[in-house]
Amino acid sequence: MSQTWGRPAVEPGAGWAVVDVETTGFRPGQARVVSVAALAVGDDGNVEHSVASLLNPGVDPGPTHVHGLTAEMLDGQPTFADIAPRLMEVLRGRTLVAHNVAFDYAFLAAEAELVGAQLPVESVMCTVELARRLALGTENLRLETLAAHWGVTQMRPHDALDDALVLAQILKPALVAARERKAWLPIRSVTRRTWPNGQVTHDELRPLKTLAARLPCPYQNPGAFVAGRPLVQGMRVALSAEMTRTHEEMIERILYAGLAYTENVDQHTSVVVCNDAAPEQGKGYQAVDLGIPLLSDAEFLSLIDHAVGGRDVEEFVDTSGDGDQYALF
Repeated sequence: MSQTWGRPAVEPGAGWAVVDVETTGFRPGQARVVSVAALAVGDDGNVEHSVASLLNPGVDPGPTHVHGLTAEMLDGQPTFADIAPRLMEVLRGRTLVAHNVAFDYAFLAAEAELVGAQLPVESVMCTVELARRLALGTENLRLETLAAHWGVTQMRPHDALDDALVLAQILKPALVAARERKAWLPIRSVTRRTWPNGQVTHDELRPLKTLAARLPCPYQNPGAFVAGRPLVQGMRVALSAEMTRTHEEMIERILYAGLAYTENVDQHTSVVVCNDAAPEQGKGYQAVDLGIPLLSDAEFLSLIDHAVGGRDVEEFVDTSGDGDQYALF
């Protein structure tokens, strides 16, 4: 599957599947899902159809004081296998959306693997990260705080269906705000593996920062950025803490433009994004010390859409013949 690292909010999509799960614990594969809700939401933010159900996990329900579900309430409820076909229909062809999506996706993936199924999901989006890049000025990014910010009534916190409905109502104004801010939506690809025995496993959703730092850039590093000239594909970009945009959004833009993201500042770094012209610490300070240019995030974003083509990295080709002999000493 091709990798997706964000997309402009102004671009249309294929719709969303807003999801929430309640669980017996925090470790997918060990803890189980006791309640699930999934809402098929159009690209305009309106709910089209849904599925919601309590689930019998076959184990102790765990933190009843959080989700309010007891063993007696779950006895006789459907299993995940029972509702899986309806759930898959809601998810199919849509981007899965959740508040802290790594948690919900990991639990759905674990439940699917237990019943020999695979999630028909190619991409996910986290509304915590989406809210973070909108600079809302709220005290925190918890679901109830965002609901209050947008005037959405939350009736039963930690109820899967109510949380999903609240999130769907939050999603609509959040998408509008993202378009107005010209932000990118934090959409990420998810991948699966099919093993020789036919079993399917879902890969863990790792932090973008961790993945991006290890991704090979297809272009050669052209050296340091020069003021007054464009960015060039292959340039190595480091991000300081002094920024108004989130690191994840900036990394999405860096990868899309054909630049290379680096977590280190050294002689091979082309530019450091830093909003402090005279930083006294961190990566901005290291850049000044090494003579590496600084750009504010606004300056960097104004240049990134006009990055010029870089030189491809030459692929190594072994030219030795099969019959060549080599001396060991």
